[in-house]
Amino acid sequence: MNKLSFEQLREVNVKRCEDVFHPVDSWSPTDWATAMAGECGEACNEIKKLRRLDGADQELDTEYERKRLIYNTANELADLVIYADLLAARLGVDLGYFVTNKFNEVSKKRGSSYTLDVMP
Repeated sequence: MNKLSFEQLREVNVKRCEDVFHPVDSWSPTDWATAMAGECGEACNEIKKLRRLDGADQELDTEYERKRLIYNTANELADLVIYADLLAARLGVDLGYFVTNKFNEVSKKRGSSYTLDVMP
């Protein structure tokens, strides 16, 4: 399976949004940010449930529950990224460019040699 790029996500994400939901520009940046925040809240709720398992009765099938909660969290994080990309599209910014720059800026500031090198 090929790895997803920001460019691939943007192209198909906007097309799908406008095909089956609504034009990207019909929602304000506030609308997109609120949708993104909602997904973040849902991911946090799954993480809260995962944390509760640390003190769970060992007779429960906690390993199954842990895997289920991690799966649910991953799906909520995926929703969050999809909404973040649509917000970036609405604002007319290249999210991949800004993620790369921010990552490298923090690496430099913290003295890390780890950077994102993106081919043009």
